[in-house]
Amino acid sequence: MQTVHALARPVRLLIMDVDGVLTDGRIFFTAEGEELKAFNTLDGHGLKMLQSTGVKLAIITGRSARCVEHRARNLGIDYYYHGISDKVAAFQTLLEETGLSPEACAYIGDDVVDLPVMRRCGLAVAVPDAPAFVRQHAHYVTGCAGGQGAVRELTELIMQAQGSYEGLMERYLA
Repeated sequence: MQTVHALARPVRLLIMDVDGVLTDGRIFFTAEGEELKAFNTLDGHGLKMLQSTGVKLAIITGRSARCVEHRARNLGIDYYYHGISDKVAAFQTLLEETGLSPEACAYIGDDVVDLPVMRRCGLAVAVPDAPAFVRQHAHYVTGCAGGQGAVRELTELIMQAQGSYEGLMERYLA
């Protein structure tokens, strides 16, 4: 864990995939064709806490769904890229927009389409139900599944590595 904490310490931008990371990967459609997804509120609060420490948040997803756009807006996600077929190009744009180095970025994904960005970031994270090939290229594999607290686990890991977690938790005990 010490190595993972060393990789998490410089993180200033957390980049996330959606399906299989912020959700459990299932997609529901209404009769009208609108996508529905379930998001975990613990993940959402973890993202808000991490953001309060100065870490920026980004989503890069291959799909476009109004419910994800709404969730991103609700959470105050700083950068939202949807309908993306080339995640590396979106990552390069993020680096240019933020002025950050790849080492200052963490990425959490669940499938092979996430590997090109994962392999470029300072901290690459996979969820446990990701294919073995993806997990073997991650610096860290969460204990919680996608949509079941994986993102919250990662936000707490980053905050612990950066020394902000304890102070944040003290606020809840006041």
